[in-house]
Amino acid sequence: MGTDVLVIGGGNAALCAALMAAEAGASVLLLEAAPRELRGGNSAHTRNLRCMHDAPQDVLVDAYPEEEYWQDLLKVTGGRTSEPLARLVIRASSTCRGWMQRHGVRFQPPLSGALHVARTNAFFMGGGKALVNAYFRSAERLGVRIRYQAPVQRIELQDGRFVAAWVGDERITAKACVLAAGGFESNREWLREAWGRNERGEWPADNFLIRGTRFNQGTLLRHLIEEHRADAIGDPTQAHMVAIDARAPLYDGGICTRIDCVSLSVVVNREARRFYDEGEDFWPKRYAIWGRLVAQQPGQTAWSVIDAKAVGRFMPPVFPGVVAHSLPELARRLGLDETAFMQTLNDYNRACRRDHAGHFDHTVLDDCRTEGLAPVKSHWARPIDTAPFYGYALRPGVTFTYLGLRTDETAAVRFGGQPSANLFVAGEMMAGNVLGQGYTAGVGMSIGTAFGRIAGTRAAAAAAAARGREVQHALA
Repeated sequence: MGTDVLVIGGGNAALCAALMAAEAGASVLLLEAAPRELRGGNSAHTRNLRCMHDAPQDVLVDAYPEEEYWQDLLKVTGGRTSEPLARLVIRASSTCRGWMQRHGVRFQPPLSGALHVARTNAFFMGGGKALVNAYFRSAERLGVRIRYQAPVQRIELQDGRFVAAWVGDERITAKACVLAAGGFESNREWLREAWGRNERGEWPADNFLIRGTRFNQGTLLRHLIEEHRADAIGDPTQAHMVAIDARAPLYDGGICTRIDCVSLSVVVNREARRFYDEGEDFWPKRYAIWGRLVAQQPGQTAWSVIDAKAVGRFMPPVFPGVVAHSLPELARRLGLDETAFMQTLNDYNRACRRDHAGHFDHTVLDDCRTEGLAPVKSHWARPIDTAPFYGYALRPGVTFTYLGLRTDETAAVRFGGQPSANLFVAGEMMAGNVLGQGYTAGVGMSIGTAFGRIAGTRAAAAAAAARGREVQHALA
């Protein structure tokens, strides 16, 4: 079985690659590991795309220029990013929406409570599931052949060039290939290996939950790195990792399991101690650090505690919190040491600048902060003193891992520093080139869209060149 371009994966990046290759005139075969009803990878759980724009545009209010986007990315990654590739993604995010709309994607203004991103992020009408459904429909109209339940275990290479992929005992050849099969976040053994055992004797990864698809096992990623010696990039413990409701399912909990009241709350660990500044920055720039913070706590569990004043100021969790009419009662209901809990809450309440309490404004970096408390709460610090009180148990929720294949502006997979002529990579399998750590809302879809489109275009060109060589050989 052969084709011009083989696309391995079924999420946003894979579909962008397939569409671009088909539009360029290539015959395309897309292999999706999941069954049809679970297609789309983690993209099915997304909601929005972070977009650069110099002026208000349809659903995007005000401007979000390149430099501000870059500074936001630089801040959350702590400098662990490739500026040329990051700026490529940022610029591409400003021009892709028209193309997306031509393939059936529709946008809508953000819903209330959606991370204060009306200026920076374009939301998909119907969410990520609607986006991938639109792309699959468009791909089928363009003649892209799609096979479900077709996980690729290995590929054949010759001198860094793609030759064939194997699905079970079936060998599939192609003139070019795009790898877009996601990270390894659903591979529990690999997560355990990466995170190891901590000083408390715990295996932290055993308590991780996976927010997205169960099909991202990292099979091809490991195969490329270990058996084909592809150039890799990234730390295997770094990931888009969010503090989610501890009652979420092991897989596919999605966005609705996120607990968004952290910046309004006090967060304590199993010892009833605070461990980080809950009000460090706006929630869209900080929500993705809290999974990792919770992962470093005893039992990989924490609790976000609010009072009645916070209710209505954040997107409500899908599961109700534990409710109590006093803080000691809440401590008991959460299973926390009451004495330690009350010491923490009393210390926090005393440290809140009560003279600034009237200046509370969750839409700006206000001056409600603590004084003389470690760790500080920098903004939105108000005493937790108004019943009823609520507690939400948190666990680390992994969206996708950052260990991936090193690439460049051509999206080519590299071997020993040399780019492959016909093997390309997009999406989570290369996101670590831009995301060395940290995350900000919507950037994953920006990376997948930008590099998916590049990879598809390059793969189609590589296939066309291969066809040309075949014709010349036949005429010779």
